[in-house]
Amino acid sequence: MKDGGRKHGVMTPCAACKLLRRRCAHDCVFAPYFPADEPHKFGSVHKVFGASNVNKMLQELPEHQRSDAVSSMVYEANARVRDPVYGCVGAISSLQQQVDVLQTQLAQAQAEVVHMKMHQSSSSSSNQHQASPSSENVYQSSRPFSSQTLWSY
Repeated sequence: MKDGGRKHGVMTPCAACKLLRRRCAHDCVFAPYFPADEPHKFGSVHKVFGASNVNKMLQELPEHQRSDAVSSMVYEANARVRDPVYGCVGAISSLQQQVDVLQTQLAQAQAEVVHMKMHQSSSSSSNQHQASPSSENVYQSSRPFSSQTLWSY
């Protein structure tokens, strides 16, 4: 019903006008953004900002920015209903803490990968050193299997 709310020639009020119990005019500023089938959107926005303030905000904005403004108001209103003290800031703060924790975990994993690569390269370079023919290496290779060779990786 985003086509002006007309259904069989009868004008159905938008969610805002329905909640405010008023007649929905043809040029209602709320109608394009608060359709009748989504009353919860305007309900939360009205509870937090008030219909008069929402009306003023929408009228002050150019039409091409109104949809984004309504989306922001709906998000902020829902966040305020869930968390009356912090609202969106609480959600943003929580997400920022999660990002910080994940960045720390990523840095630790990257450091571990570097450490493993360094250990692997030093181990492979010592294996290359042992592979060169020398009397000591020949002696080591002819010795029986020992626990020291088990743990040198």
